[in-house]
Amino acid sequence: MQYITHRKHAVNVADWERGVSLAAGGLLVLAGIARGRPAAFPGTLIGAELLRRGFTGHSHLYELLGFRTAPLGQGAATTSVPYELGLRVDRVITINKPRPEVYRFFRNLGNLPQFMRHVHSVTEIDGTRSHWVVQGPARHFVQWDAVIHNEQENERLAWRTLPGADVDHAGSVLFRDAPAGRGTEVKVELQFNPPAGAAGAWFSALWGKNPDRQIGDDLHRLKNILEIGEVLTTKGQARKRTGLGLDPDPVEVASEDSFPASDAPSYSFGG
Repeated sequence: MQYITHRKHAVNVADWERGVSLAAGGLLVLAGIARGRPAAFPGTLIGAELLRRGFTGHSHLYELLGFRTAPLGQGAATTSVPYELGLRVDRVITINKPRPEVYRFFRNLGNLPQFMRHVHSVTEIDGTRSHWVVQGPARHFVQWDAVIHNEQENERLAWRTLPGADVDHAGSVLFRDAPAGRGTEVKVELQFNPPAGAAGAWFSALWGKNPDRQIGDDLHRLKNILEIGEVLTTKGQARKRTGLGLDPDPVEVASEDSFPASDAPSYSFGG
Protein backbone atom coordinates (compact mmCIF):
# COMPACT_ATOMS: atom_id res chain seq x y z
CA MET A 1 0.00 0.00 0.00
CA GLN A 2 1.32 3.41 -0.94
CA TYR A 3 0.31 6.83 0.37
CA ILE A 4 -0.02 9.19 -2.59
CA THR A 5 1.37 12.67 -2.02
CA HIS A 6 3.22 13.98 -5.12
CA ARG A 7 4.50 16.94 -3.10
CA LYS A 8 6.10 18.63 -6.10
CA HIS A 9 2.63 19.39 -7.51
CA ALA A 10 0.48 19.10 -4.40
CA VAL A 11 -1.20 22.52 -4.37
CA ASN A 12 -4.23 21.99 -2.15
CA VAL A 13 -4.77 25.58 -0.90
CA ALA A 14 -6.88 28.09 -2.85
CA ASP A 15 -5.24 31.31 -4.08
CA TRP A 16 -7.24 33.55 -1.73
CA GLU A 17 -6.26 31.36 1.22
CA ARG A 18 -2.59 31.51 0.20
CA GLY A 19 -2.82 35.31 0.22
CA VAL A 20 -4.28 35.32 3.72
CA SER A 21 -1.55 32.94 4.90
CA LEU A 22 1.20 35.15 3.47
CA ALA A 23 -0.22 38.30 5.05
CA ALA A 24 -0.83 36.74 8.48
CA GLY A 25 2.48 34.88 8.44
CA GLY A 26 4.41 38.01 7.54
CA LEU A 27 2.82 39.98 10.37
CA LEU A 28 3.56 37.26 12.94
CA VAL A 29 7.20 36.93 11.86
CA LEU A 30 7.76 40.70 11.92
CA ALA A 31 6.10 40.98 15.34
CA GLY A 32 8.28 38.21 16.70
CA ILE A 33 11.46 39.79 15.38
CA ALA A 34 10.48 43.21 16.77
CA ARG A 35 9.83 41.83 20.25
CA GLY A 36 13.01 39.77 20.31
CA ARG A 37 11.89 37.86 23.40
CA PRO A 38 11.66 34.07 23.89
CA ALA A 39 7.94 34.42 24.59
CA ALA A 40 7.44 35.56 21.00
CA PHE A 41 9.18 32.49 19.54
CA PRO A 42 6.01 30.31 19.14
CA GLY A 43 4.28 33.10 17.24
CA THR A 44 7.29 33.43 14.96
CA LEU A 45 7.21 29.69 14.20
CA ILE A 46 3.50 29.87 13.37
CA GLY A 47 4.18 32.84 11.13
CA ALA A 48 6.97 30.93 9.34
CA GLU A 49 4.63 27.97 8.73
CA LEU A 50 1.95 30.29 7.35
CA LEU A 51 4.53 31.82 5.01
CA ARG A 52 5.57 28.33 3.82
CA ARG A 53 1.90 27.44 3.30
CA GLY A 54 1.28 30.62 1.33
CA PHE A 55 4.38 30.31 -0.88
CA THR A 56 3.97 26.58 -1.69
CA GLY A 57 0.18 26.35 -1.67
CA HIS A 58 0.47 23.06 0.24
CA SER A 59 -1.15 22.40 3.62
CA HIS A 60 0.10 19.33 5.52
CA LEU A 61 -3.08 19.34 7.60
CA TYR A 62 -5.30 19.33 4.49
CA GLU A 63 -3.24 16.45 3.08
CA LEU A 64 -3.68 14.43 6.27
CA LEU A 65 -7.45 15.00 6.31
CA GLY A 66 -7.91 14.40 2.57
CA PHE A 67 -9.24 17.93 2.13
CA ARG A 68 -8.50 20.76 -0.30
CA THR A 69 -9.71 24.26 -1.12
CA ALA A 70 -7.79 24.54 -4.40
CA PRO A 71 -9.78 23.60 -7.54
CA LEU A 72 -9.14 20.22 -9.15
CA GLY A 73 -8.26 21.87 -12.45
CA GLN A 74 -8.34 20.23 -15.88
CA GLY A 75 -10.21 16.92 -15.95
CA ALA A 76 -12.15 17.65 -12.75
CA ALA A 77 -15.40 16.44 -14.29
CA THR A 78 -13.98 12.93 -14.71
CA THR A 79 -11.74 12.81 -11.63
CA SER A 80 -12.84 10.99 -8.47
CA VAL A 81 -9.54 11.13 -6.55
CA PRO A 82 -7.08 14.00 -7.16
CA TYR A 83 -3.63 12.60 -7.89
CA GLU A 84 -2.10 14.13 -4.76
CA LEU A 85 -4.63 12.62 -2.34
CA GLY A 86 -5.44 9.20 -0.96
CA LEU A 87 -3.89 5.75 -1.08
CA ARG A 88 -2.73 3.50 -3.89
CA VAL A 89 -2.97 -0.30 -3.80
CA ASP A 90 -1.73 -2.68 -6.53
CA ARG A 91 -2.27 -6.45 -6.35
CA VAL A 92 -1.73 -9.26 -8.85
CA ILE A 93 -2.86 -12.88 -8.77
CA THR A 94 -2.72 -15.71 -11.31
CA ILE A 95 -5.89 -17.75 -11.83
CA ASN A 96 -5.73 -21.04 -13.70
CA LYS A 97 -8.69 -20.30 -15.96
CA PRO A 98 -8.98 -18.84 -19.50
CA ARG A 99 -9.03 -15.07 -19.70
CA PRO A 100 -12.57 -14.77 -21.20
CA GLU A 101 -14.01 -16.86 -18.35
CA VAL A 102 -12.31 -14.76 -15.67
CA TYR A 103 -13.36 -11.53 -17.38
CA ARG A 104 -17.01 -12.60 -17.73
CA PHE A 105 -17.22 -13.53 -14.05
CA PHE A 106 -15.72 -10.18 -12.98
CA ARG A 107 -17.81 -8.15 -15.44
CA ASN A 108 -21.04 -9.49 -13.92
CA LEU A 109 -20.96 -7.03 -11.03
CA GLY A 110 -23.50 -9.06 -9.09
CA ASN A 111 -20.76 -11.69 -8.59
CA LEU A 112 -18.46 -9.31 -6.72
CA PRO A 113 -19.96 -9.82 -3.22
CA GLN A 114 -19.11 -13.53 -3.57
CA PHE A 115 -15.41 -12.84 -3.14
CA MET A 116 -15.19 -9.23 -1.90
CA ARG A 117 -15.84 -9.81 1.79
CA HIS A 118 -16.86 -6.27 2.75
CA VAL A 119 -19.10 -5.67 -0.28
CA HIS A 120 -22.69 -6.11 0.89
CA SER A 121 -24.33 -5.61 -2.51
CA VAL A 122 -23.77 -4.28 -6.03
CA THR A 123 -26.85 -3.27 -8.02
CA GLU A 124 -26.41 -2.56 -11.72
CA ILE A 125 -28.31 0.59 -12.74
CA ASP A 126 -27.56 0.32 -16.47
CA GLY A 127 -24.78 -0.96 -18.71
CA THR A 128 -22.09 1.17 -17.08
CA ARG A 129 -23.43 2.51 -13.75
CA SER A 130 -23.90 0.61 -10.50
CA HIS A 131 -24.77 1.23 -6.84
CA TRP A 132 -22.52 -0.24 -4.12
CA VAL A 133 -23.16 -0.87 -0.42
CA VAL A 134 -19.99 -1.73 1.54
CA GLN A 135 -19.41 -2.48 5.21
CA GLY A 136 -16.71 -0.26 6.71
CA PRO A 137 -15.07 -0.10 10.15
CA ALA A 138 -17.25 -0.75 13.23
CA ARG A 139 -20.00 -2.25 11.01
CA HIS A 140 -20.67 1.15 9.46
CA PHE A 141 -22.09 0.90 5.93
CA VAL A 142 -21.01 3.28 3.18
CA GLN A 143 -22.53 3.68 -0.28
CA TRP A 144 -21.61 5.07 -3.67
CA ASP A 145 -22.53 5.07 -7.34
CA ALA A 146 -19.79 4.11 -9.78
CA VAL A 147 -19.42 4.22 -13.54
CA ILE A 148 -17.30 2.02 -15.82
CA HIS A 149 -15.58 4.56 -18.07
CA ASN A 150 -13.09 2.31 -19.87
CA GLU A 151 -13.94 -1.23 -20.93
CA GLN A 152 -12.00 -3.48 -23.28
CA GLU A 153 -13.50 -6.94 -23.42
CA ASN A 154 -11.27 -9.63 -21.87
CA GLU A 155 -8.58 -7.02 -21.20
CA ARG A 156 -9.59 -4.12 -18.95
CA LEU A 157 -12.29 -2.66 -16.72
CA ALA A 158 -11.78 0.84 -15.31
CA TRP A 159 -14.21 2.69 -13.04
CA ARG A 160 -14.59 5.77 -10.89
CA THR A 161 -17.10 6.89 -8.30
CA LEU A 162 -19.67 9.52 -9.12
CA PRO A 163 -20.24 12.72 -7.09
CA GLY A 164 -21.76 12.14 -3.67
CA ALA A 165 -19.85 8.94 -2.88
CA ASP A 166 -19.10 8.21 0.79
CA VAL A 167 -15.60 7.07 -0.28
CA ASP A 168 -14.13 8.61 -3.43
CA HIS A 169 -12.05 6.14 -5.42
CA ALA A 170 -11.06 5.00 -8.89
CA GLY A 171 -9.40 1.89 -10.20
CA SER A 172 -9.00 -0.72 -12.89
CA VAL A 173 -8.68 -4.47 -13.35
CA LEU A 174 -6.33 -5.75 -16.05
CA PHE A 175 -6.64 -9.26 -17.51
CA ARG A 176 -3.59 -10.78 -19.22
CA ASP A 177 -2.58 -14.28 -20.33
CA ALA A 178 -0.25 -15.74 -17.71
CA PRO A 179 3.15 -17.04 -18.89
CA ALA A 180 3.51 -20.72 -19.88
CA GLY A 181 -0.24 -21.17 -20.32
CA ARG A 182 -0.92 -20.94 -16.57
CA GLY A 183 -4.26 -19.18 -17.03
CA THR A 184 -4.98 -15.49 -16.44
CA GLU A 185 -3.06 -12.79 -14.59
CA VAL A 186 -5.47 -10.42 -12.84
CA LYS A 187 -4.05 -7.09 -11.71
CA VAL A 188 -6.07 -4.73 -9.53
CA GLU A 189 -5.01 -1.07 -9.37
CA LEU A 190 -6.95 1.03 -6.87
CA GLN A 191 -6.57 4.60 -5.66
CA PHE A 192 -8.98 6.00 -3.11
CA ASN A 193 -9.44 8.80 -0.66
CA PRO A 194 -10.97 7.38 2.56
CA PRO A 195 -12.94 9.54 5.00
CA ALA A 196 -10.46 11.86 6.77
CA GLY A 197 -7.83 11.07 4.12
CA ALA A 198 -4.64 9.34 5.27
CA ALA A 199 -5.66 9.82 8.90
CA GLY A 200 -8.82 7.85 8.26
CA ALA A 201 -6.83 5.09 6.55
CA TRP A 202 -4.50 4.79 9.54
CA PHE A 203 -7.51 4.61 11.86
CA SER A 204 -9.07 1.89 9.70
CA ALA A 205 -5.81 -0.07 9.65
CA LEU A 206 -5.72 -0.05 13.46
CA TRP A 207 -9.13 -1.75 13.35
CA GLY A 208 -7.95 -4.45 10.96
CA LYS A 209 -9.33 -2.79 7.85
CA ASN A 210 -6.08 -2.49 5.90
CA PRO A 211 -7.13 -2.07 2.24
CA ASP A 212 -3.99 -3.75 0.91
CA ARG A 213 -4.67 -6.89 2.94
CA GLN A 214 -8.39 -6.78 2.13
CA ILE A 215 -7.78 -6.81 -1.62
CA GLY A 216 -5.24 -9.63 -1.28
CA ASP A 217 -7.77 -11.73 0.66
CA ASP A 218 -10.49 -10.93 -1.89
CA LEU A 219 -8.30 -12.12 -4.77
CA HIS A 220 -7.55 -15.34 -2.88
CA ARG A 221 -11.29 -15.99 -2.68
CA LEU A 222 -11.77 -15.17 -6.38
CA LYS A 223 -9.05 -17.69 -7.24
CA ASN A 224 -10.76 -20.43 -5.20
CA ILE A 225 -14.20 -19.72 -6.64
CA LEU A 226 -13.02 -19.92 -10.25
CA GLU A 227 -10.51 -22.76 -9.89
CA ILE A 228 -12.24 -25.16 -7.48
CA GLY A 229 -15.73 -23.71 -7.15
CA GLU A 230 -15.61 -23.02 -3.43
CA VAL A 231 -14.30 -20.63 -0.80
CA LEU A 232 -12.12 -21.84 2.06
CA THR A 233 -12.97 -20.27 5.41
CA THR A 234 -10.81 -19.50 8.41
CA LYS A 235 -12.11 -22.70 10.02
CA GLY A 236 -10.93 -24.81 7.10
CA GLN A 237 -14.49 -25.39 5.85
CA ALA A 238 -15.38 -25.19 2.18
CA ARG A 239 -18.36 -23.34 0.77
CA LYS A 240 -19.38 -24.61 -2.65
CA ARG A 241 -20.32 -22.43 -5.57
CA THR A 242 -23.84 -23.15 -6.87
CA GLY A 243 -24.46 -21.77 -10.33
CA LEU A 244 -23.44 -18.11 -10.24
CA GLY A 245 -23.75 -17.93 -6.45
CA LEU A 246 -22.43 -19.43 -3.25
CA ASP A 247 -24.42 -21.01 -0.46
CA PRO A 248 -26.10 -18.40 1.78
CA ASP A 249 -23.65 -18.63 4.70
CA PRO A 250 -21.53 -15.51 5.35
CA VAL A 251 -18.20 -15.49 3.52
CA GLU A 252 -15.26 -15.72 5.92
CA VAL A 253 -11.72 -14.46 5.34
CA ALA A 254 -9.69 -17.11 3.56
CA SER A 255 -6.71 -18.26 5.58
CA GLU A 256 -3.37 -17.90 3.80
CA ASP A 257 -2.31 -21.19 5.45
CA SER A 258 -4.99 -22.99 3.44
CA PHE A 259 -3.23 -22.30 0.13
CA PRO A 260 -0.44 -24.65 -1.03
CA ALA A 261 2.99 -23.04 -0.99
CA SER A 262 3.45 -24.05 -4.64
CA ASP A 263 0.26 -22.21 -5.61
CA ALA A 264 0.87 -18.84 -3.95
CA PRO A 265 -0.29 -15.78 -5.91
CA SER A 266 2.20 -13.36 -7.38
CA TYR A 267 1.91 -9.90 -5.80
CA SER A 268 3.06 -6.66 -7.35
CA PHE A 269 3.10 -3.42 -5.38
CA GLY A 270 2.80 -0.15 -7.24
CA GLY A 271 5.49 2.47 -6.88
